Amino acid sequence: MADLKFKPVPHNHAEFIASAKLKPGFTEAYEGLELEYALASQMLGARAKAGLTQDAVAERMGTTKSAISRLESAGRHTPSLATLKKYAAAVGCDLQVKLVPRKAA
Repeated sequence: MADLKFKPVPHNHAEFIASAKLKPGFTEAYEGLELEYALASQMLGARAKAGLTQDAVAERMGTTKSAISRLESAGRHTPSLATLKKYAAAVGCDLQVKLVPRKAA
């Protein structure tokens, strides 16, 4: 059986963003994917809090590590609600989706 012990990979997101903002077009593209990045961040946080590897989540969902990697990659894959529910259950969470009215301009 695979080693399912969680080992976080160090990443300084603030430094990464600061460096990426220097590239032409980055800010517009990043802001266009704000919701996707927020979801990916929540997914990564929930998996880390559960102390699970991508392999462990994949095993619980009956899928592959590469499928979990795609799910956790913002902007590259649009998962279905059914898949998000399975992911949430695999990391010990409930999925909540809500529509929030826009503020008047």
